[in-house]
Amino acid sequence: MNESNHQARVRIQTAAFDIAVELAALQNGNPRVGAVCSFVGTVRDRNAPGAAGSVQTLELEHYAGMTEKSIEAMVDEAFARFDILGARVVHRVGVLMPTEGVVLVAVSSAHRGQSFQACEFIMDYLKTQAPFWKKEATPEGAAWVDARVSDDQALARWGIQASNAA
Repeated sequence: MNESNHQARVRIQTAAFDIAVELAALQNGNPRVGAVCSFVGTVRDRNAPGAAGSVQTLELEHYAGMTEKSIEAMVDEAFARFDILGARVVHRVGVLMPTEGVVLVAVSSAHRGQSFQACEFIMDYLKTQAPFWKKEATPEGAAWVDARVSDDQALARWGIQASNAA
């Protein structure tokens, strides 16, 4: 059963999200829901282990309309692949500080296995295919963040090839 209200499935916003509110809205009193799995990505103080300089801010930009459409397609694919009852993605844009939440992916299903798999699938897809651009500011200056080979590899295990990393 696909959630009929697409606006409730995907949101891009500058404001912080409330995890409890989002999970309650996902479950929405549905007695068929036996599992809710969620992932929250936060801003780290360093991009990579041993990286020079600490991250002071992370700035995320997106292409309004295109980004939401892309993420909706990812959620539709998750519904096609897994036996899930609902899914939500909330992604922040703008300037964020270390420890702030960047993204919430949450999935509901009758059983935990499908929720775990669909949540991970959406996050892997989101990390490589959603049109977001990230710029990190460190004491040494600001730089755009490149795609990672490991993110492309994570998506490949779902049978989807991406070549975003240089």
